[in-house]
Amino acid sequence: MSLTEIFIRRPVMTVLLNIALIAVGLAALGKIPVAALPRYDTPTINVSANLNGASPETMARSVALPLEKQFSTIAGVDAITSTSPVPPASRNVVPNVASWPT
Repeated sequence: MSLTEIFIRRPVMTVLLNIALIAVGLAALGKIPVAALPRYDTPTINVSANLNGASPETMARSVALPLEKQFSTIAGVDAITSTSPVPPASRNVVPNVASWPT
């Protein structure tokens, strides 16, 4: 007698077995740990620009300001941080991941 034949000949046992499997699954579902907010690393874009022989003021005016203006037009950017000590100028752009299309 094959396994399928047993289930065909005994429909009540088949229904009760299915109900038992569903009940065990529902009971186990409540015990599975699920993190509310999973951990992830926020993506960061780092842009570095170099203008040989330029002073920090020149880097800020000629390189940093135009870059910041362009970065500010990008949709979904949370923060833009910048440094312009001695060349190269550095920009960090932190995008808003929640606003990205899926």
